[in-house]
Amino acid sequence: MRLVVDANVVISALISSEGKTRDLIFLTGFSLFAPEFLLKEVDKYKGIITEKSGLDEESFEKAKDIIFSRIKFVSKSEFGEFSEKASKICPDPNDEEYFALALKLGCPLWSNDKKLKHSSLRVLTTSEILETF
Repeated sequence: MRLVVDANVVISALISSEGKTRDLIFLTGFSLFAPEFLLKEVDKYKGIITEKSGLDEESFEKAKDIIFSRIKFVSKSEFGEFSEKASKICPDPNDEEYFALALKLGCPLWSNDKKLKHSSLRVLTTSEILETF
């Protein structure tokens, strides 16, 4: 299954090493994609992630590298032609790059952000993905 993964999913996996989200990231049947924007977004919340997870800086970087190794990062130049359409259907301007990439790839977005479910794009939560498997 191909999925575009939202930052809230990656952040959840970093916070809880024993969680179902992290397990799903490492399932071999998944091909995960994200805009390069996700790299900056995760670093932006590094302080919150380390505080909630109890990870020190070195452990955080290792965990991040391991999770990022499962994600193919895509430059905005590769999906920019879908930005206009994404801006029309995405309920949150901060998530337009995720929508544009999902439109480009023709696959769902994996996000636990409830407001994103109110769009014409197929958005799957972690719970919905777990129900599938």
